[in-house]
Amino acid sequence: MDFKKNITEFITVFAIALLVCIGVTSLWSLVFHGVAIVDWETSFRFAILFGIILPIIDSRKRMKCEK
Repeated sequence: MDFKKNITEFITVFAIALLVCIGVTSLWSLVFHGVAIVDWETSFRFAILFGIILPIIDSRKRMKCEK
């Protein structure tokens, strides 16, 4: 496993997941509560979770295909 590649994948997935979660939580609160408030705790939690899990799954899949 290449450390630099893993860090790059983490940052990429983290940024995308954070932006999506920010949009979803603000839209959710706007539609159901009438005020567009971002739930930062949930957004960062999901971004960190996806940033760790998805690159690991991808690297394990690549290692399995190489064998």
